[in-house]
Amino acid sequence: MDERVREHAAVLVDWSARVEEGDDVVLSVGPDAHELAVAVAEKLGERGANLLATYGSGEVTRAYLRAHEGDFDENPAHERALLEESDVYLSIGGGRNTSATADVPGETRQAYRSARTEIREARYDTRWVSTIHPTRSLAQQANMAYEAYQEFAYDAILRDWESLAAEMARLKELLDEGSEVRLVSDDTDLTMSIENRTAVNSAASVAYDSHNLPSGEVFTAPAATEGEVAFDVPMTLRGEAVRDVHLTFEDGAVVDYAAEQGEDVIGDILDTDEGARRLGELGIGMNRGIDRYTDNILFDEKMGETVHLAVGRAYDACLPEGESGNDSAVHVDMITDVSEGSQLEIDGEVVQRNGRFRWEDDFEQ
Repeated sequence: MDERVREHAAVLVDWSARVEEGDDVVLSVGPDAHELAVAVAEKLGERGANLLATYGSGEVTRAYLRAHEGDFDENPAHERALLEESDVYLSIGGGRNTSATADVPGETRQAYRSARTEIREARYDTRWVSTIHPTRSLAQQANMAYEAYQEFAYDAILRDWESLAAEMARLKELLDEGSEVRLVSDDTDLTMSIENRTAVNSAASVAYDSHNLPSGEVFTAPAATEGEVAFDVPMTLRGEAVRDVHLTFEDGAVVDYAAEQGEDVIGDILDTDEGARRLGELGIGMNRGIDRYTDNILFDEKMGETVHLAVGRAYDACLPEGESGNDSAVHVDMITDVSEGSQLEIDGEVVQRNGRFRWEDDFEQ
């Protein structure tokens, strides 16, 4: 076994999920993630955790959704009970086809997600972490040779997470103290309220309210969004290519949208429910171990010199105790490159220009 696979497993179990002896762990394994699953199972056994492995396949999901007729049962009790009795939920992606569910009708996907709100909440109540095992299908989607993609993935995953967390804490402090964020570039001029919000230093560990590996972003839950924003980083949403998205916000909600490609997909997402037209997240990428776009949101949104916004559900970790943020059955991220011709302001003060932060030596005054 490649030693990097064992290192990945150790980071996932020890740093990210903070698994302890006696924890009840659900491990969801993608079809081609077998090798990492074996290494994770070994680590869990050494830790004395209780393991239940499940199979997570886009092709299985496609078969089920395309064959299903009628309404979906609301929050199936057997699945909800499994999650409610679990301490940790680990998801290892690694499918054979990154577009496996592309031909599932949008209304079917929406109905399925809407019927599983309590299932998602039960998972969010665990120490959940999502990661991927670098596979040939992901390498192909990234237009990279498999060996090159492995190098790329492990550069992003096997980081000095404590050092990166310390750097990201500087941005978190600025966001926590701020009231308004403005993002400006050639095609973007967007303002968002962040008053009384708490930013998350997403350092790939549940100890930081962070649930992705790799991570490397600072994010918060904006409100009162006004203006327009362009997303120029290509992406695949719901198995379909989406390019050059433009959203216009008034009174906090999307009132107009366009896309060079995949406009119907954006429309389906925004029509999911009322909350799908409002922002649930503002995220600022800071993981410079990610040096190229790969059409995988798990990596792309964390890349340094990017900003991403998500329509839909807001994360409770960003909200004051007792306050409910934007609620939706979806949380869909879209990314804009801020490496040139852009700046990010907090309360009128520029904190990032052309992808560089004001504490960095090459920041442009």
